[in-house]
Amino acid sequence: MADHALSAATADSAPVMENMLARARAFAEPLIADETLDTGENTLDHADAVATIVAAMGGSEAMQAASYLVYSCQHLNRPQEVIAKVFGDNFAALAVETTKLVHVQKQARSVTAGVHLSEGAGAQTENVRKMLLAFSRDLRVVMLRLASRLQTLRHAAASKQPASESVARESLQVFAPLANRLGIWQVKWELEDLSFRFLEPDTYKLIARLLDEKRIERESHIEHLRSQLESELLGQGIRAAVQGRPKNIYSIVKKMRGKSLDFEQVFDILALRVVVDDVKDCYAALAWVHARFEPLDAEFDDYIARPKPNGYQSLHTVVRERNEGGLGKPVEIQIRTGQMHDHAEHGVAAHWAYKEAGHKGYAGVWASGEYDAKIAVLRQLLAWERDLSDGEQGRGLFDDRIYVLTPDAAIVELPQGATAVDFAYTVHTTLGHRCRGARVDGAMVPLNTPLANGQTVEIIAAKEGGPSRDWLNAELGYLASHRARAKVRAWFNAQITHETMARGREAVEKVLQREGKTSVKLDDLASQLGFKSADSLFEVVGKDEFSLRNIETLLRPPEPPPDADDGALIRKSRGSEKSAKGGVLVVGVSSLMTQLAKCCKPAPPDAIRGFVTRGHGVSIHRSDCSNYRMMASRDSERVIEVEWGASRPEENAVYAVDVAVEASDRQGLLRDISEVLTREKMNVIGVQTQSVKGTAWMTFTVEITDAARLTQVLNVVAGVSGVRSARRR
Repeated sequence: MADHALSAATADSAPVMENMLARARAFAEPLIADETLDTGENTLDHADAVATIVAAMGGSEAMQAASYLVYSCQHLNRPQEVIAKVFGDNFAALAVETTKLVHVQKQARSVTAGVHLSEGAGAQTENVRKMLLAFSRDLRVVMLRLASRLQTLRHAAASKQPASESVARESLQVFAPLANRLGIWQVKWELEDLSFRFLEPDTYKLIARLLDEKRIERESHIEHLRSQLESELLGQGIRAAVQGRPKNIYSIVKKMRGKSLDFEQVFDILALRVVVDDVKDCYAALAWVHARFEPLDAEFDDYIARPKPNGYQSLHTVVRERNEGGLGKPVEIQIRTGQMHDHAEHGVAAHWAYKEAGHKGYAGVWASGEYDAKIAVLRQLLAWERDLSDGEQGRGLFDDRIYVLTPDAAIVELPQGATAVDFAYTVHTTLGHRCRGARVDGAMVPLNTPLANGQTVEIIAAKEGGPSRDWLNAELGYLASHRARAKVRAWFNAQITHETMARGREAVEKVLQREGKTSVKLDDLASQLGFKSADSLFEVVGKDEFSLRNIETLLRPPEPPPDADDGALIRKSRGSEKSAKGGVLVVGVSSLMTQLAKCCKPAPPDAIRGFVTRGHGVSIHRSDCSNYRMMASRDSERVIEVEWGASRPEENAVYAVDVAVEASDRQGLLRDISEVLTREKMNVIGVQTQSVKGTAWMTFTVEITDAARLTQVLNVVAGVSGVRSARRR
């Protein structure tokens, strides 16, 4: 609501305060006298009744006058301007805001009406409740809505035309609890009973019949107790007004259901209220009542010493009358002062005078005495808000939330300052991405226009496309919601990832085409290279974190070895041991086939041993190979002495060895190690990686000409950030 609607009345308010009620009715009558509300009630009759209810709630003549101005708004082209000119800015803002809230709730009911409670109507009702709170910056809006809703239910009951379920349920779940929070119990009880009458007519009629069956007997008994108690208290020097207290039907049903009681077991069907002059008389009266009757200790509550959160104060006790036949039926007795009773009946309205004297208080309302009504009311509304939020702390509906509607009248909660873009992302992420324009209350607005409570927002979306980078610029004001901002960032991040993967796929596919391997399945290729999926491979290739040379090496394997268990054939020795120039020389034997064992992958200048296999020549192992030691201990006669021979320059002999790396897993680790191996001119022909709980284990298969050179390279790899160890396997 605009600040001027929350501030005091303007200077021009004073002249129009005279005869305010009559002037407002005369202003509205030609506009609404022949109009009919959706309920079938004449609009002027409804406004008359609302003004009467407001008066009963403690509202001033000026507040009653507002009842007529609210129903005039829809008949004026520029209601705020017209009403402000005649009655002042304060009343104009009140009328317009209340009318807007009426419209919003009507739209919301049209959605909820066709939805079963378990299918979403409950959530929608809670949103209506929150929206009512959001409009409660001006308490007068709340009071007018409570009075109007009470009259709607009264009219339905009087005309014997049931109120709609959505209206009755909203009254029971939204308006009655709000009246309770504000301490307006007379309105609360009547709202509850009338709502319950339409929601559960059979149960309502049953309880009404049970109450009526012994009504004359009960009323006679209560009147006897009332007059006796009043006279006896006076005899004790306590001046008191004692009244019979009617019990509302809905509270009887709630107590029966909550405590699994029969109708006859509900204590406070018989009830008396004692109103005395001051607090000391309250406790004096209580002492005498407990002496005169038999109290039920479990049913005593002291709400004077410990007031209810909404300010309610009273002593509650349940007693039984002592007589010759034993104890009579339980009777509830409430004891309070006149001031407490006034608050109990009218709540905050008993402490607030609705006047347009701006310097006297909040929204033209002032409080008298030490009781700061404004603070008390706001405290209750905020407490109600916390109840609705399941105790969530630190979030104020008054300060940081607004409620707007979709074109289908669904209520959407947004942060204060939210725009149509925020709204679109809240409704659906895709709608947010494709948002291109917005209509607010039917008019086109810029996408960075802040929204206000009660507005209806319609998004104009493209069939495809994404968000604008301008939306992330805080200075341009397109987004107030952190959630919407995160969704925009996620979209752009996804686009970057998509482009990176596309670039990586293109590079991999070019390698496959160049090597004539286009039939290779990409997922299989990725698996062989140690990746979980082809997309993972494409991403690291696209980021230049994985060398394409690794793929080329995988696609060009060495000549297939013979089918042997121990190792791969490297070469045959030629001639005697004296004439062998390269590979492995078997001492004392010529022209034997030799092969390097896969288990330990020896390379010069490793100390080596030979083991004669069955049908596959001599298998060459490192002397420290565990497999070799096991075989030698089992078949020592098959061990043969071997040594490395000298290679010819043209042969350029290379040996495949495995390197094991353990490191702390991080982004770019594989890329950094690969770069070291490439810089050291190590040809990597295979990679396997595994990461568990932040630790990466990597195995690189590299080609070397001698093991001494490898030791130097491993020292360099060990210096890479995060690497814990680098060793030959």
